[in-house]
Amino acid sequence: MITDTAGVIVDLIDEKESSDYVEKLNGILCPGLINAHCHLELSHMKGHIPKHTGLVDFVLKVITERHFAEHDILEAIEDAEDEMLQNGIVAVGDICNNTLSIAQKNKGRLQYHNFIETSGFVPAFAKDRFEKSLEILKEYRANNEQRSTITPHAPYSVSPLIFSMINGLPSNNVLTIHNQETAAENEFFEKGTGDFLRLYQQMGIDISFFKPTGKTSLQTWWPHFTKEQSIILVHNVSTSAKDLSFVKLPTANCQLPTAFLCLCPNANLYISNTLPDVNMLMKHTDEIVLGTDSLASNDQLSILAEIKTLQQYCKDIDLETLLRWATSNGARALQMDATFGSFEKGKQPGVILIDEAGFETVTRLL
Repeated sequence: MITDTAGVIVDLIDEKESSDYVEKLNGILCPGLINAHCHLELSHMKGHIPKHTGLVDFVLKVITERHFAEHDILEAIEDAEDEMLQNGIVAVGDICNNTLSIAQKNKGRLQYHNFIETSGFVPAFAKDRFEKSLEILKEYRANNEQRSTITPHAPYSVSPLIFSMINGLPSNNVLTIHNQETAAENEFFEKGTGDFLRLYQQMGIDISFFKPTGKTSLQTWWPHFTKEQSIILVHNVSTSAKDLSFVKLPTANCQLPTAFLCLCPNANLYISNTLPDVNMLMKHTDEIVLGTDSLASNDQLSILAEIKTLQQYCKDIDLETLLRWATSNGARALQMDATFGSFEKGKQPGVILIDEAGFETVTRLL
């Protein structure tokens, strides 16, 4: 592989064809890693929330305890980005509920797709909530060259009206959503019972308007999206084979979105000490990507650490597959594959060296 000084691949040639010096390295030469799901703005909460609280208590703590001094938040954001750079990450799908990460992202050290998160389960508040998200979107698009779209937080926090407004927003074709992170999410939509009732009660949200759909969470919200969109479903701890078959069903007179499944195993273990059925997911789709989630729910921002956890719990998955999830699949999910994800002429994917012996370290070469 021949690159220019900026890291753009000029050519790929066989070693025998090179008359110049060829540097030989010990380890796995790999394109830069893609972190398909992160919350950079929560980096200041590292270690703040105890492990294994379960999702409802974790969400409550994030909502009520995330407000630190702005200086501390900005410093944590910079440190977290440093960590991702050191761990060989070149591009990030980042969840944004405010504009605090703009200044750091403007430094251009990593490529981001900013997912401006909107929420509002009560229909009466949908319009105001969505307009606030639009204001944040405008600031991201005005202040940097990163791509940004508005995206739903989770099925249990977004009303059908907000789903409809997101679906109808022009040029909003790359989305993400926290999907089926716990069995209680499905129980809420199927029966209107379970732990999520406690979430609304403690937040003072009147959900007397809500009627259970008798369907799982994914089967309830998926039909709201009717365009050719790329939707990254994050976590998928309680996603079933029937759910995955459902998302492939055609709808009348429209083209369905493309679903990518994002795994964040270390965050799942941190919050609820559970993991999705990865082997089952693999039987239904090859479109799997990896994310770190936030430092509020993880001890590090390292895609390599996510791979190692999957190797520990899912021993049948080969390393080539895991690295594909972490590179080319992630780049396609974020629609950044023209630059990242693979070694191809004209791309600038970053070049890292992974220590093959212990799979412990990443050396960033370009």
